[in-house]
Amino acid sequence: MSPKICVLIVEDEILIRMDLADFLTEEGFEVLEAANADEAIAILEAKDEIQVMFTDVDMPGSMDGLKLSLAVRDRWPPIRIVVTSGHRAVALSDLPENSLFYAKPYDHAAIAASLRGILSD
Repeated sequence: MSPKICVLIVEDEILIRMDLADFLTEEGFEVLEAANADEAIAILEAKDEIQVMFTDVDMPGSMDGLKLSLAVRDRWPPIRIVVTSGHRAVALSDLPENSLFYAKPYDHAAIAASLRGILSD
């Protein structure tokens, strides 16, 4: 059996975060959760096993999801990044290289398939 893919979900809306975390856990992923960029950075500094970060763009705190994505790409280049937003369209040119964008509401099954796919590239 292959090791579980470890995903960090960064989402300030607790119900959205919990819903996606529950779905991905049922799909066999290992899931960590953060409510904002500061929590995400602390988790990333403490956990070496994170392979994918799934982040919302609009979040309170020291940085939004786009700035967080750029910081993660700079400090942890191997981590794959998926960005989502329900409030704005994000151009791929605004994202770190090799990142994906999904508009909300997104299809949970499509997210799970994308997470598996980006790690098999």
